[in-house]
Amino acid sequence: MSTPSIPNQGFRIITADQRLAEPRGIKACIFGRPGIGKTSLLWTLLSSTTLANGQPYSTALFMDLEAGDLAIEGWPGDTIRPRTWPECRDFAVFIGGPNPALRDDQPYSQAHYDAVCERFGDPTVLDRYDTVFIDSITVAGRLCFQWCRGQPDAFSDKTGKPDIRGAYGLHGREMIGWLTHLQHTRGKNIIFVGVLDEKLDDFNRKVFVPQIDGAKTGLELPGIVDQVITMTDVKGDDGHLHRAFICQTLNAWGYPAKDRSGRLDLIEEPHLGRLMDKIRGPAAPAAQRLEYGRPSPAAPAPTNSEHAQS
Repeated sequence: MSTPSIPNQGFRIITADQRLAEPRGIKACIFGRPGIGKTSLLWTLLSSTTLANGQPYSTALFMDLEAGDLAIEGWPGDTIRPRTWPECRDFAVFIGGPNPALRDDQPYSQAHYDAVCERFGDPTVLDRYDTVFIDSITVAGRLCFQWCRGQPDAFSDKTGKPDIRGAYGLHGREMIGWLTHLQHTRGKNIIFVGVLDEKLDDFNRKVFVPQIDGAKTGLELPGIVDQVITMTDVKGDDGHLHRAFICQTLNAWGYPAKDRSGRLDLIEEPHLGRLMDKIRGPAAPAAQRLEYGRPSPAAPAPTNSEHAQS
């Protein structure tokens, strides 16, 4: 049954039919230790379309912040290589468009967008890409912090000396603003990858945290993106280690993970293309995806040290 039309009285209401017909872009962050193969996931985004030379075509744009493209040598896709934080902000507004809520003197405003378009050209050049693969959020955080340390907020008003707390405060605001603007890029998939650190907390328990300068970004990132995935190795039935995606928040290892789509299993194969197809697939009815029952008594969960031994 179609949804009845709703009169527009100055505030646009998007009907259910309109919302369901909108293109859905997936916003995801994939964390893993160095060398696990995060950058190589670009190979799984190749299209069935071929170029004139017979090579498969990629509709992904690689934002190479780490100069780490050796892992994808021969990959048939386009790349951009920002070297500074202002360049990262310029790209975000170029692909995401302006935010009408911002003043002209703020980044991501209409004035910022117009200035970037004047330098970069027609933004429709980005229409050919359905996915932006950003490698990595860890390096983006370093570029941001380096820039923040030279801004007025990073110096004391009274003494003029460097104020590290002011620098970190500005860094948190800048990173969250950048991530939020990219998250609002409708119709495109935005994939961030980052390094995952393994640390011990105050109680000597093993914890896993994203490697990003400052605490604010790592704490707020899971609330910004749709999917948080840890790429790691797990022991298979054959006794050998295999790479895998950990996709659900409730996992025995304590890995950062989140699945807003409700379509992913706890462990998925490390193939980004097929994972995105599964996220875009038909959803199960809400009654099947959501559990409201009272949990039954169970044995205490094993500690992280016990997981490491098992």
